[in-house]
Amino acid sequence: MPAAHLVLLFWIAVAPALARADLVLVAHPGSGIERLTRDEVINIYLGRYRLLDSGLNAEPLDHPADAEARYRFYRSLVNKSPAEINAYWARLIFSGKTRPPRVVGSVERMLELVAASPGVLAYVDRSQADARVKIVFDVSD
Repeated sequence: MPAAHLVLLFWIAVAPALARADLVLVAHPGSGIERLTRDEVINIYLGRYRLLDSGLNAEPLDHPADAEARYRFYRSLVNKSPAEINAYWARLIFSGKTRPPRVVGSVERMLELVAASPGVLAYVDRSQADARVKIVFDVSD
């Protein structure tokens, strides 16, 4: 009986982590982007620059502020909470320097937008990246 309890406790502890898929950044297959570095993704998503090496303007998409994927993305990428990211963007918007990534309400809509336009980028769970898009960055790396 104690061994069964240990196994149960193990799965209770591990299951949430296993259920959470890895996030990846996806682009249009014809975008000319083979791979992006962590620094490039940070610079694009924080509005520091948007011109890609391929000559396209990057159009990053974001999940809604309360989405778990958004929390995981920014926590993993720059170790910031959604509140810190919102404060960061409030300052930049006020200064007129740049604009934040476009917020899209569903993963399916994100994938449609990426598949329709070579400059659009979005982060999704790896299991959601389908044949319409190309993985260009693994957020967990």
